[in-house]
Amino acid sequence: DERDHDQFIKIVKAISVGFGGINLEDIGAPHCFKIERTLANELDIPVFHDDQHGTAIVSLAGLINAHRALCKNLKQARVVICGAGAAGLTIAELLHDYGVKNILVTDTHGIIYEGRDHMNEEKNRVARLINPKKIYGSLSDALYGANVFIGVSKGGIITKEMIKKMDIDPIVFAMANPEPEISPDDARAAGARIIATGRSDYPNQINNVLGFPGIFRGALDKGIKKFTSRMFISAAEALANCIIDPDIEKIIPDPFDMKAHEAVAKAISFM
Repeated sequence: DERDHDQFIKIVKAISVGFGGINLEDIGAPHCFKIERTLANELDIPVFHDDQHGTAIVSLAGLINAHRALCKNLKQARVVICGAGAAGLTIAELLHDYGVKNILVTDTHGIIYEGRDHMNEEKNRVARLINPKKIYGSLSDALYGANVFIGVSKGGIITKEMIKKMDIDPIVFAMANPEPEISPDDARAAGARIIATGRSDYPNQINNVLGFPGIFRGALDKGIKKFTSRMFISAAEALANCIIDPDIEKIIPDPFDMKAHEAVAKAISFM
């Protein structure tokens, strides 16, 4: 229940001697970035913030298969991410590392770019990486002609009209819980070709539980002390490859698919 971030870091460091790894959960942005980065740098065991990297890994796996299903190239996609917190910024960074070159992130004040009002250190850092031209505008502006929408924000903020502004056969990952940014039915009616959510009662659930168990199994088996972006990309690719023939209703394994967890563990341990 510790609320002071520096004290929290001290506590985790003090107890870390009894653990083989640290999985952080439910730490809000921007403090989560400092906490995870500090612990990862100062401890000799792997540190993983699931809300950041778990979401990013499973999202990337889903996007890889969504593009395979549509015979499209993810690295050439125009991606819009709504939500500039722990998940949104980390998804943007992992997609950039994967090779996606056209990424915009929006928050409640519009597209993020370095030096904009209502920014913090982490938003500025990611904005420098993905939006060096300082493209600006609203979420609706960002979606014009986009191929992919990724929502990690709040329910009901995307309209059918916004989806209709996107390119033909757009991919929509509306992952806010319990209410997605747009309902799958509305997204489909507006032209979305592939839809994923964070919920188990719709097809294509993007669930962090597909990531962290295998990631820690692989790290512990190999004695890995620091996670890298390359490891996360390898895990996402392994997860995607668990679906032999992805289609619009099946782009990601079931959370209880043990072979998927084993594939992730193997991908991490082979790095």
